[in-house]
Amino acid sequence: MSPLSQSSHEPDIPDPPTPEASEEAPQDAPDRRAAFALDRSAQRARAAVKAAWWGATAAAARAIAKPTGAAPPDFTPSAPPAPPGFVRRAWAEAFAKDAADVARGLYPAMDDAPENPLAAWRAAADFLADARRVEARRRRGGGVEARADAPEGGAYPAYYRQNFHYQTGGWFTADSARRYETQVEALFAGTAGAMRRRALSLLAEAWKERDQRGLALLDLACGAGAFLRDLGRAFPRARIAGLDLSLPYLEEARRHSGVRAVVQAKAERLPFADASLDAVTCVYLFHELPPRYRPVVAGEIARVLKPGGLLAFADSVQPADEPRLTRLLEAFPAYFHEPYYADYSRTDLTALFAEAGLIERARDKAFLTKAVLYEKAG
Repeated sequence: MSPLSQSSHEPDIPDPPTPEASEEAPQDAPDRRAAFALDRSAQRARAAVKAAWWGATAAAARAIAKPTGAAPPDFTPSAPPAPPGFVRRAWAEAFAKDAADVARGLYPAMDDAPENPLAAWRAAADFLADARRVEARRRRGGGVEARADAPEGGAYPAYYRQNFHYQTGGWFTADSARRYETQVEALFAGTAGAMRRRALSLLAEAWKERDQRGLALLDLACGAGAFLRDLGRAFPRARIAGLDLSLPYLEEARRHSGVRAVVQAKAERLPFADASLDAVTCVYLFHELPPRYRPVVAGEIARVLKPGGLLAFADSVQPADEPRLTRLLEAFPAYFHEPYYADYSRTDLTALFAEAGLIERARDKAFLTKAVLYEKAG
């Protein structure tokens, strides 16, 4: 991997492994439908495991850390609570949409539920031990303590050198990278993978008639690699790479996803040639960008996409998308150190991306995540 000082050099996205000659011939339509039905059942079973496991883990973390014992002093919600039962129904819908897309054959059943009991217990124990530290950091307002963990050299912009979510180590430690997926699954009671896959659903629908061979796909801000792994399973013949600014997170992404091509670089200066990529995916990045950087990153995405190329975007729903969730959305930045979230929640994303030359083609949402598919004019 090239260091940041060399990030202007265009990285190579390697071809995926060539399938063995003994690869099975395609099944006929009835067999495929039966296989997809079995996949749907498997996905539902995994979702039930995830919901139970991460729901219990989140409840344990709340019992240990007691976040409601010290509400943020400057937080006064303006919206009423969600109607009774609405949040739970929205939560369940994320799992239902995920299983439905598996049943349609848009992507395979994903193995993101806890499968190794010992590893799951260890991850949960580590998360719960860290929950006290995270809550203590929130109470003392330690939103920039991660600057002590940031490497020397000034390669990381000031907005990046923060403890987003008050997480220990910010984006700069191996422990943070290893713990990240556990944190987000507990935060969203097991729906993190299903919500992210709303972006995968839109891209898979758009590409379902295309030959994947030769298609170049970048997962921008790939983090610890959970969505990168999903992309690799959904598009096994495409040329896929992940990009992130955090070296520890990239190392975790490579380990977690099996995708070898990972690139350390800034989203606002992508090290790819003009019109070189068929698609870019971008999940949960824009709400953590300062307002002045969002059009810059949107412009970079448009620059590297080929004419007709696609951006599969996923991020937090905004109050305009689902007013009944407004109170939850207001609480999020207050409790989780998201300094740019309030501005993001008011941003006209359609106009932002249109200004960069990216036109909305489709959209979806599930629970606390919206997904939008944009196309570069050409």
